[in-house]
Amino acid sequence: MQVAIIIPARYQSNRFPGKPLTPIKGASGKTKTLIARCIEAARSVPITARIIVATDDHRIANEAAANDAEVAMTSPNCRNGSERIAEAVTTLGLEADAIVNLQGDAPLTPSWFVEALIDALARDPAIGVATPVLPFEAGSLNKMQRDIAAGTRGATCAVCATNGDALYFSKQVVPLVAASDSSSRPTVFHHVGLYAYRPETLMAYAKLQSTPLEMIEGLEQLRFLESGYPIRTVQVDARGRVPWEVNNPDDVPIVEAELAALGIP
Repeated sequence: MQVAIIIPARYQSNRFPGKPLTPIKGASGKTKTLIARCIEAARSVPITARIIVATDDHRIANEAAANDAEVAMTSPNCRNGSERIAEAVTTLGLEADAIVNLQGDAPLTPSWFVEALIDALARDPAIGVATPVLPFEAGSLNKMQRDIAAGTRGATCAVCATNGDALYFSKQVVPLVAASDSSSRPTVFHHVGLYAYRPETLMAYAKLQSTPLEMIEGLEQLRFLESGYPIRTVQVDARGRVPWEVNNPDDVPIVEAELAALGIP
């Protein structure tokens, strides 16, 4: 299977301007930019794949090139990462069986998460989009609840059907977790912002209009669901890793602590 891993990255961000160029300290104390660490995460996947950074900013493009990634310059008008990746595919004339969207703020993405998505597409030709989920650990769920109480949007929850297809995604905790005995609480799934698309499904997405729930939640994947395109969730095992993303400046020390714990320089 021919695979391309594309990392969408933009400089402008309401929550965290200049985020892709933010210095992130590793175990050795050395700092590397966030986009450089995401390129390293893509390179750690043990498959043969093109690694491409899709951006509208020459500062990010220069940093990507300095870290030996391909670069696709895209329009500043892309509404989200999926649209940016679709434009990169068109710009490059890219041919691939699977296109992986490894977010430009997710340097802790485990390589086996990517492998699991590619394997799902390889095993079932009916799957057009796949994305990983895993049960929230108590600490991560508590952090999400604190972020919500503070008015900060961070992690995302997924609700899944019995066949694994996604029913909904939200920046709120879903399903409802009542203040009751923990043994009776439902499993809350953490959605990891990583996707594997078939090219035709990705290109169809880019032609769709933004949808109401997508805009309310600020979650690009809801456009698929609202437009009738199923998303297959793939439950993965974190193996002790904390796949936290850099959504806000407060997330930087969390990511740095995990890099230190993993011994990643």
